[in-house]
Amino acid sequence: MEKLDSRTVIPLWPDGAPGSEDWSWPEQEFFMSRYNSKFIRNVTRPTLTAYLPDPARATGTAVVVCPGGAFLFLAIAHEGTQVASWLVERGIAAFLLKYRVAHTPEDPAEFEEFRQNRQARRESMRDVIAQAREFGIADARRAMTIVRERAAEWNVDRQRIGIIGFSAGGAITSGIALSHDEASRPAFAAPIYGAPWEDVGVPSDAPPLFLAFASDDDMAVRNGLPLYTKWREAGHPVELHVFAQGGHGFGMLKNNLPSDHWIDLFGNWLGSQGLLERRG
Repeated sequence: MEKLDSRTVIPLWPDGAPGSEDWSWPEQEFFMSRYNSKFIRNVTRPTLTAYLPDPARATGTAVVVCPGGAFLFLAIAHEGTQVASWLVERGIAAFLLKYRVAHTPEDPAEFEEFRQNRQARRESMRDVIAQAREFGIADARRAMTIVRERAAEWNVDRQRIGIIGFSAGGAITSGIALSHDEASRPAFAAPIYGAPWEDVGVPSDAPPLFLAFASDDDMAVRNGLPLYTKWREAGHPVELHVFAQGGHGFGMLKNNLPSDHWIDLFGNWLGSQGLLERRG
């Protein structure tokens, strides 16, 4: 474990991530002008970074944060660190998950060409993306387990550990909500414009669910509405917000659109669940 800006960075798999032990390409950063935000790619050694609130304000609630990025990269700022900062300001411990993603060209020019044409390559990359998704879910399960195991160290209530994710990170989040063991079960889950790809049953111990996406995001609508319906029909708590505009990938960006306020609604929902109250 190492210190970064007084925050603890925890390797998820100190002895090598299972299934990708031979991955050795260098992790890289890049900037995407469309989102005016920083991204990272070629993650081979997944980590969890702990952002802890002032103990005087700590609620005992914790959230594992999963950025999106099509399982090819991670929107580490507007779907990661900025979300963590918002949570910490409200007394919630945030644990930013940097999960494994598929390999992309290391040369910047080759990567840019790859990024511009990745939609045309979707079919040929289907198996690669599917593998990266499974690795991401495994990393998230491990992250949930670590936070629960070390809850006392971080002043976290073991029964108040949830997960939030965006796009691909939202698919990971819903994957954890749908399939978990006792150690990795989230107390609540919030897939933001992200949902599972396949038709799966809702478990009897499914956690409360918060969903948010924009009406002009066809993929999120197509996957999110059935997830809401399944949760509701199974008799589990679920809240859904569909914004008139916002597109895909809005995260913490301020675009002067209805979707700008999703995080405030999420905060209200946490409050309604009693998760913003300090432990007795």
